[in-house]
Amino acid sequence: MLVFRQLFDQQSSTYTYLLGDSESHEAILIDPVFEQARRDKALIAELGLTLLATLDTHVHADHVTGAALLRKSLGSKIAVGQASGATGAHINLKHGDRVTFGCRYVEARATPGHTSGCMTYVLD
Repeated sequence: MLVFRQLFDQQSSTYTYLLGDSESHEAILIDPVFEQARRDKALIAELGLTLLATLDTHVHADHVTGAALLRKSLGSKIAVGQASGATGAHINLKHGDRVTFGCRYVEARATPGHTSGCMTYVLD
């Protein structure tokens, strides 16, 4: 069964999505916000999930990610669109790549616009 939580950071007007597999307890987090890393970490622990990766939809000055903080505290990998040119990511996603968590996955789809490296993630 899918674990799904939509979170919101009012300061940055950013939606963050936690997706998990209830059988394996593996999870991913899309667009974590730097200032909300404690909130996200607490929710992941409360739900008994293991965070495998954080995925950012884009890398830009208006989007300050919490990926590095979560990597440091939970050991999760950092995934971004390859076209973003960002350094320090563990996974550089291209159109059609899949990120798996348990028996679920999201497919990365290149959606350049706001930035050339924008990605959309589509649940299986």
